[in-house]
Amino acid sequence: MSFRSKALALVVASLAVTLPAAADVDVVFSKNEIAIIHDYYAQHHDDAGKGQQKKQKSKPLPPGIAKNLTRGKPLPPGIAKQQLPNDLIQRLPPVRAGYERVIVDGRLLLVAVATQVIADVLSDAIFN
Repeated sequence: MSFRSKALALVVASLAVTLPAAADVDVVFSKNEIAIIHDYYAQHHDDAGKGQQKKQKSKPLPPGIAKNLTRGKPLPPGIAKQQLPNDLIQRLPPVRAGYERVIVDGRLLLVAVATQVIADVLSDAIFN
């Protein structure tokens, strides 16, 4: 084995040790996505305020269901999901394959499409 081959093998081995496996990577909102979402709702504060007033007029989720809108929990069947505003969707990078961004009870959720398990939650992005 040549010196170059040994060096390459050493580099490959060290990368395998330092890089996380794909299964170890959490699917969450990136810092960039969070900044875009916060900026969007800061610019559209009046629209968010109207949405908050509308939300307050509707029935809040029962405490047990609202408590379960956390990472790792599945969305309850039949829960009302809202799509993000189209202009916000245009600003955000494409969502990771197999996931969707939705609004539920004033929270922005990142949800696995197949299982409906919540991967991440932004509680304060919309109505702050």
